[in-house]
Amino acid sequence: MDIFSRFVVSWMIAFRESATLAEDLIAETCLKQEIVPGTLTIHADNGSSMKSVTVGQLLMDLGVTKTHSRPHVSNDNPYSESAFKTLKYRPDFPDRFGSIEDARSFCRGFFHWYNMKHRHSGIAMMTPYSVHYGTAEKTLEQRAVVLIQAYMNHPERFVNGIPSVKTVPREVWINKPNVKEQVTQSVT
Repeated sequence: MDIFSRFVVSWMIAFRESATLAEDLIAETCLKQEIVPGTLTIHADNGSSMKSVTVGQLLMDLGVTKTHSRPHVSNDNPYSESAFKTLKYRPDFPDRFGSIEDARSFCRGFFHWYNMKHRHSGIAMMTPYSVHYGTAEKTLEQRAVVLIQAYMNHPERFVNGIPSVKTVPREVWINKPNVKEQVTQSVT
């Protein structure tokens, strides 16, 4: 998942976790998303696959920085945790899947909906697709025009004045660096 846009760039369901599968998924995703070396950081849990030498070497070859969740902290990535909650609380999420193919089929539909239709409050009620692929600004401009027109037609409905359009954040962090610590470190 791209935490800035909330776009799920790739996913996989397999019978078991393995370094080889993780390596394949990451390599294919970097190629598909045209990741320029030195521009990507992958944040992962402390699972053996993501900490493996195989994946570590691949990330070095791709120019990808890696970070890991803090030990024994299950909620170190609120963006992916939120996506998992959205998945599990969907009305059509089954109690059990009949087969791995059923799980893949369900997730194929879910991730299409999540990326293309689901609107996130943290990204100005935009879809992950629109933020990831740069169409959000045009949509926000169109929203502003509609809101101004609504205000002009019925100002009495807007007790707080002219409505404003929320904007997509300029940056997001899993663990934002402490500015005070950075200044102290650069001085010493």
